[in-house]
Amino acid sequence: MHRALSARWIHRSLRIGDSLPRAGLPLFLCPSVVAKSVRSGPVRDEGRRLAIQTRNTHSEAQPTIQEDEHQSTPPTPTRRLPLACSGCGSLTQTVDAQAFGYYDTEAKRVRNWLNPRSTELQNAEEAENGVVQDLLKSMDPAKLKELGFSEDTLISNNDEAQATSIERARPPVCDRCHNLVHHSVASASAMQPMHHPTIETLRETMEESPHKYNHIYHIIDAADFPMSLIPRLNELIGDIKLRTRNRRSQTKFYRDGRTEMSFIITRADLLGPTKEKVDGLMPYLREVLRDALGRMGSRVRLGNVRCVSAKRGWWTAQLKDDIWNRGGGGWMVGKVNVGKSQLFEAVYPKGRMTSKTLPQDAEGHPATQGNTSSTDTVKEDDYYEHMADLGDLLPPARRAANFPEMPLVSSLPGTTASPIRIPFGDSKGELIDLPGLARSDLELFVQPEHRQSIIMKKRLVPEQVSIQCGKSLVLGGGLIRITPTTQNLVFLMYNFTPLKQHLTSNEKAIAFQEQTREFDGLENICLPETAGTIKHAGRFELRHDVTKQRAGPLTRKNAVGLQIETLPFRVLSTDILIEGVGYVEIVAQVRARDLDLNGQPRGGAFRDTDDMDDTEPESDPFAAMMEKRVESGNEKRTKAPEKKHTSSKPPSAPLWPSIDVFTPEGRFVDQRQPINGWLNNKPRVVASKGRPRKAMKGQKKLARARARASA
Repeated sequence: MHRALSARWIHRSLRIGDSLPRAGLPLFLCPSVVAKSVRSGPVRDEGRRLAIQTRNTHSEAQPTIQEDEHQSTPPTPTRRLPLACSGCGSLTQTVDAQAFGYYDTEAKRVRNWLNPRSTELQNAEEAENGVVQDLLKSMDPAKLKELGFSEDTLISNNDEAQATSIERARPPVCDRCHNLVHHSVASASAMQPMHHPTIETLRETMEESPHKYNHIYHIIDAADFPMSLIPRLNELIGDIKLRTRNRRSQTKFYRDGRTEMSFIITRADLLGPTKEKVDGLMPYLREVLRDALGRMGSRVRLGNVRCVSAKRGWWTAQLKDDIWNRGGGGWMVGKVNVGKSQLFEAVYPKGRMTSKTLPQDAEGHPATQGNTSSTDTVKEDDYYEHMADLGDLLPPARRAANFPEMPLVSSLPGTTASPIRIPFGDSKGELIDLPGLARSDLELFVQPEHRQSIIMKKRLVPEQVSIQCGKSLVLGGGLIRITPTTQNLVFLMYNFTPLKQHLTSNEKAIAFQEQTREFDGLENICLPETAGTIKHAGRFELRHDVTKQRAGPLTRKNAVGLQIETLPFRVLSTDILIEGVGYVEIVAQVRARDLDLNGQPRGGAFRDTDDMDDTEPESDPFAAMMEKRVESGNEKRTKAPEKKHTSSKPPSAPLWPSIDVFTPEGRFVDQRQPINGWLNNKPRVVASKGRPRKAMKGQKKLARARARASA
């Protein structure tokens, strides 16, 4: 578009022969001569106003185009707006600006699509631009430099025609998608509450599938894996039988069709810096997924789990080949903001259609995205109307193309409002992007201008924070608070979330979370009413032993090679998941004698702050040692007298090291076995240079001076 504007700017700049008559030079070189008769006047303004008026969506009425008195142009064919927006899938409408799928017919991009100029005018403009380019090429380079042009800025006719045809062939998107793409802001319709579909709605939508073979891709986000997993999805969506661990088990046909399901973990680049490190986490991911599936997890086969990254291109080519080989209907199912649309664009099989199966234009050529004509658009509307009776929930598929328009990729939750169906291959199958299910409403407790800042968009390398009992780690300016409960123990915490962290005492953390106190340099992103909703989300224990991973060279075979049982300490860890945001890794080192042979804490090994009192222990800790002593000489085996437990509180059970988490309404958090994110993402330790060698220049001067003095 900027190339066409540059030619028009040249027309206005080269004001050659303003005093000459109109017949002396071509009109495109004399804009000042024809300015009053062609570009102004009430007749042309009225004709332009009537020409931009468009009918309502998919109506039969055609807009009236009033021609200029001074020009006779053939009537231009009028296009229709697309049946649905290619970005979000919403059905097109021009009535309610606050609803999804709204098109402003007064916008220039919509007017240019609805009322394109005729082919003769387009050819005349291209010929006009060609004359200007030839004229500029024939001029003296010195003269061009005086006018501000150079040979690098000259545009060839082929490049300009190709850019113009591609721009002319793309249908516009709705106002909501346009503002998200070009202005990075949400329009009025985007700020409306999104009504997410339910499992029953998705099941009824899939039942309208015209394909015999269907495959469901369950999309799971790696940022808070496995909190974005939909429990029992295979049963709720249509009684899909997962393959068991029996190697002879196969999927069977059900109701004259076959439906399978795979697990796709997206945004794998958040887990590690390289593809090799993320591939090494696959056994861990399968194990965590088995635990999340519940009782069914121990019986199913998890060979259908893939960990991909659409941003880095990790394993997307293999998944694209699987989609092509399977054919049929491929359904992207998952919660909102898990990366379905971005993965859709990366794995869609593009450019695999032959010219025989592509739709033909008026001249018999394949109507690809670069040469779609206006008459072909009318045929496309008829195609949509013919396919509109497929079902009540499943919209018609788009027209087949080698490189169709992809769904909009945005960090705004709920960008995809309706199913988007794009066929691929020679009627081989289609890929369907479904709207996301409800995930987390934690953003409703955050100020609107900070809601995009709580989304994890890139891999983080956090700082190591040491915390003891009596202090708390505050995230997001009071949105999340993590408080250790075990005394005389140091906790190491690693914040793998985009929320800003702050370490302070418990009193200040509580006051800051209740918004009764402010700190300099620490911004609270919560809404004022969030302070009254803060509740205790739970007490989480550090039960997982990561001594082998954390011991370093002590347990490596190529180093010291010690056995874990011989070490005098144990390292315990856990991951606190924050739904839709990320996770916090928590590590603590305890004494090995406080754990038994099975890794369980001994009686009274770890005490909670709520169970600590000033009373003496129930029994003498040295009594057992005295009983095992062997009598020698006059020493006799004696038994230490038992002391009575004077506390009214019953003796507490053995406890693991634990922490308390406080969140809005006590929700949005969970626990999983540690992924060792700090070991996988910690920064490289650069060897610090030692003290530089002392310069010998001064010493040599001093030696020469002493030699002269002695002589």
